[in-house]
Amino acid sequence: MGLWRRLAFSLLLLLLLRGLGQSPWAAAAALAVRWLLGDPACGALLSLAVLAGPWLGPWTPHWLSLAAAALLLTLLPARPPPELLWLPADLAYTFLMLRLGLRTWVRLRRRPPDTFVDTFERHARAQPDRTILVCTGPGGRAVTFRELDASACQAAWALKAELAGTAGLCTREPTALLVLPSQTLPALSLWLGLAKLGCPVVWINPHGRGPPLVHAVLSSGARVLVVDPELRANLEEVLPKLQAEKVHCLYLGQSSPTPGVGALGAALAAAPSDPVPADLRADIKLRSPALFIYTSGTTGLPKPAILTYERVLQVAGMLTLCGVTADDVIYTVLPLYHTMGLVLGVLSCLDLGVTCVLAPKFSASGFWDDCRQHGVTVIQYVGEILRYLCNTPQRPEDWTHKVRLAIGSGLRAEVWETFQRRFGPIRIWEMYGSTEGNVGFINYPGRCGAQGKTSCFLRMLSPFELVQYSLETEEPLRDSQGLCIPARPGEAGLLLTQVLRHQPFLGYRGPRELSEKKLVKNVRRPNDLYYNTGDVLAMDHEGFLYFHDRLGDTFRWKGENVSTREVEGVLSVVDFLQEVNVYGVPVPGCEGKVGMAAVQLVPGQAFDGQRLYQHVRTSLPAYAAPHFIRIQDALEITGTFKLVKSRLVREGFNVSVVADPLFVLDSQARAFRPLTPDIYRAVCEGAWRL
Repeated sequence: MGLWRRLAFSLLLLLLLRGLGQSPWAAAAALAVRWLLGDPACGALLSLAVLAGPWLGPWTPHWLSLAAAALLLTLLPARPPPELLWLPADLAYTFLMLRLGLRTWVRLRRRPPDTFVDTFERHARAQPDRTILVCTGPGGRAVTFRELDASACQAAWALKAELAGTAGLCTREPTALLVLPSQTLPALSLWLGLAKLGCPVVWINPHGRGPPLVHAVLSSGARVLVVDPELRANLEEVLPKLQAEKVHCLYLGQSSPTPGVGALGAALAAAPSDPVPADLRADIKLRSPALFIYTSGTTGLPKPAILTYERVLQVAGMLTLCGVTADDVIYTVLPLYHTMGLVLGVLSCLDLGVTCVLAPKFSASGFWDDCRQHGVTVIQYVGEILRYLCNTPQRPEDWTHKVRLAIGSGLRAEVWETFQRRFGPIRIWEMYGSTEGNVGFINYPGRCGAQGKTSCFLRMLSPFELVQYSLETEEPLRDSQGLCIPARPGEAGLLLTQVLRHQPFLGYRGPRELSEKKLVKNVRRPNDLYYNTGDVLAMDHEGFLYFHDRLGDTFRWKGENVSTREVEGVLSVVDFLQEVNVYGVPVPGCEGKVGMAAVQLVPGQAFDGQRLYQHVRTSLPAYAAPHFIRIQDALEITGTFKLVKSRLVREGFNVSVVADPLFVLDSQARAFRPLTPDIYRAVCEGAWRL
């Protein structure tokens, strides 16, 4: 008999005793004594009770109650099941989740719907002079609700006029933003202005260029692209292709140095700051798209994931679940083209009325100085950020700050412990989730190293499965009936989350097959439907979840998801490379995996480390650049012509295992140089900076 069946049987037994007029307290007391004091103490007390029977007779319960107590002690385990230890925390968190979901549903059921824009406008009317955004760094400044709302209204009217004056455009089509962190405030004003019009916005990684940038703009369906003037070279490189697809391009500046590209600055300055009527966004529904955020996923180029108004409010509400209040000050260094930075960071603050401090880039040496200067009480992180902080030289003022909460994901257990020892007892809220996923987890009890926690209550609300999978095919393993095989407690399994009416998978904008590739049928029952996260997690007996790895053509490095196919496409244009196979390899002491490429040279061509370095540095973001190159005579493929990565990942960059020539990216030499045993040891010992 399983544990939960035994518990159910015991509960029914107690209810039967109550129905027969017998006292269930004898059974409950016997069980409590056994669980609290253990078997020896329980046995001793029962022996004393038998010896004292003649004196305890008047108070001894009926024989049926005593028999039930004996039966309970026999049926139930010697210790309470681990799940029961967290019952109060599980119930409290489940209640908060239900309240958040109900509040979101009620807000968006109103007509017109009560979106994050409406909440922001209410805050602006109620406390216009409260500081809502603070930008640090050169040229940074503080912005009040009144100022941000006024600039958002100007952006709305200017963009409405611009769209109305351009043939074929309307405010319901997505608008893409391509801006550097130095233009954060104007970009946020544009975003809020477009949201006031009910227009979905696409945030594009400003480090992209060439074909990946064209793909990002066109796959989003954006008809308008607003570009930071500092990214002129990126735009002009792809402008003919964008214009051929009738994409209207504008600079976020006073003038345009590029023929065929307009400038938005003068129109923004001349536009009125009058309130934008809510009627303009009255047709927004629960699952209307609010944002498109790019995610690498597990296959192919980055895809624009759909974030609906419902999803945006759910993610924004996570701050409340973590205990954030309107009196807090949140500090984030995460980019706005990420869900963590834009939605969980800025949008959550706008919705709650919390001051948000935005840093243009992460600086380990200046992080705590910013926190002290601005009175920060909550910080956002990805795992690498806290590791960098722990690696800085110790300072006497390490504990001198007001930070009480850290919210993020990807934190390893050893960094967790080191961070709290070094900087004080900061409460860490570790999360798991993906931009396009339909289920997320929070480590609400705060267990070190766990990325989330679940319970029987949460699994009823948001069903998921961890299943066994094949390392070769990266697909779930199935039993004789064609159903997926569940992973055992503590065993790493592929995370599949069930698709339900209240838990939909909206997927990506674009061809339907992009989304359908992420779905798995017949997981636990015939014809059920699950979303394949591509992530491998393990769950212990208490319901804590631990992240293990990512499957597919994506690996995680420096807090970013790197698409191997995107990197392969960039490297393939190098004339001396004939075939390219990109994958991630683990490095001792580092979070995630670093990029490595196995390449086949064009016959008769030599490897040029300097040229490849220059190409990588100009064509790829720093986090996506491969750090190791392996030259092979021929790349191994499967029977279905897929590049084999599993063996290459296992062998990594170990010079004692790999017989092929190996090269390492050397930023000082500005080239890929041969990987020697001395450099290999330096990388493994952390002396070589990646």
